[in-house]
Amino acid sequence: MFTLDDRITARIRAADYRDWRGKVHAVNGCAKPIRLSGAHQLQHADTGKVLHHHGGDIFVPCGNRRAAICPTCSDRYAADAFHLVRAGLLGGTKGIPDTVTAKPRAFVTLTAPSFGPVHSRATSRRGRSIPCRCGQHHHDDDPRLGAPLDPDTYDYVGSVLWQAHAGVLWQRFTTRLRREIAKRAGIRVRDFKDQARLSYGKVAEYQRRGLVHFHAIVRLDGPEGPADPAPSWAHPDLLDDAVLAAAGAVTVTTTRPGGGSLALTWGDQVDVRHVQPATSAELEDEQGQISEPRLAAYIAKYATKGTGKTEAADKPIRSQLDIDFLKVSPHHRRIIQTAWNLGALPEYEDLNLRRWAHMLAFRGHFLTKSRHYSTTFKAIRGDRRAFRLAETLDRLGLEPDTVLVVNDWTFNGAGYADAAERELAAAIATRIRDDRKHKYHQENQP
Repeated sequence: MFTLDDRITARIRAADYRDWRGKVHAVNGCAKPIRLSGAHQLQHADTGKVLHHHGGDIFVPCGNRRAAICPTCSDRYAADAFHLVRAGLLGGTKGIPDTVTAKPRAFVTLTAPSFGPVHSRATSRRGRSIPCRCGQHHHDDDPRLGAPLDPDTYDYVGSVLWQAHAGVLWQRFTTRLRREIAKRAGIRVRDFKDQARLSYGKVAEYQRRGLVHFHAIVRLDGPEGPADPAPSWAHPDLLDDAVLAAAGAVTVTTTRPGGGSLALTWGDQVDVRHVQPATSAELEDEQGQISEPRLAAYIAKYATKGTGKTEAADKPIRSQLDIDFLKVSPHHRRIIQTAWNLGALPEYEDLNLRRWAHMLAFRGHFLTKSRHYSTTFKAIRGDRRAFRLAETLDRLGLEPDTVLVVNDWTFNGAGYADAAERELAAAIATRIRDDRKHKYHQENQP
């Protein structure tokens, strides 16, 4: 009987291994690539003459943003998220002017309310560990962190319904924020759109207790967007005050199973900090103001942290059997079970809770932005494709205006043939990632 090592050795010695390895390198070691067969041609735009032809079988990245599913594609998403957020922060790229750094901007964190006391780990100002309510000192990796002190009294139903409505709560927050800004500026709400525009980039992050909180960069533009100067009344203090007022004012009302009203609000921990133009390499100064150099990476980290390893499941729940065999903590299993049970009730049909049970009932995207905050993922990916095409045309000595790109591909499946190929691809992905990190470190040495 052949072991995995034997199969790996046999695959390396196979006649087609070099060609297979080249395909894996082309997708940076994607964990579950899409296999296509067909051809790619460059034709003369006027005559139809074939100028370049590449046919056969190829791999295409799976594009999964979850690090638990595909670290390679998750890394690419993180890089794209970084550039999307950075463009809205610093400007000077992706069609966003660098004048955005002079506008009022705030780094806002909105959290979920309490649904019952949980195990926590806190430190004093001197850095000493403060005992949890249970009387013990928890270490960072203690699996009890975030779990209820008393699961029987914890409001699982309320927490699931809050999570399912978190996106609606954010929408109402931004609507109320415009009202609060207009109020402080001394203008009518109906006139706000003629004088200013509220732009934002927002990411969701799971807390240890299984609920999300939002990190957002909020910016005040002129009515036409990032290229339009902010109105004279726009000031960082005005924006900060309006954020705090809006966060405390919005409510989404729903019902509990069997009747009874439930008011859903933000938690008491609302954090608002100024975003200052870069003056140092520090993330924040002594006054707690956030500087630009690290903030884009900070936000991008949260954008992919939620799509990486979480306490939730990596795949949608299809049956009760799936829940029974999940490798999650008892607390998160109970959240998933609650979402599954509520999803069977007619009053929550519009929430589609069973579809989102694996996400602990969170139904939103992990990174969202207003239309005028910065560029889009589609534009970033389009730029990457255009760059690669330009490289190919330059190598072939062809002019872009004279060439038509013709693709004809057929889907052949997804993933690798066996465990040996998966192990080899994972090793290639790790080597590529390590080489990239080493190169980045070398290029950014002081």
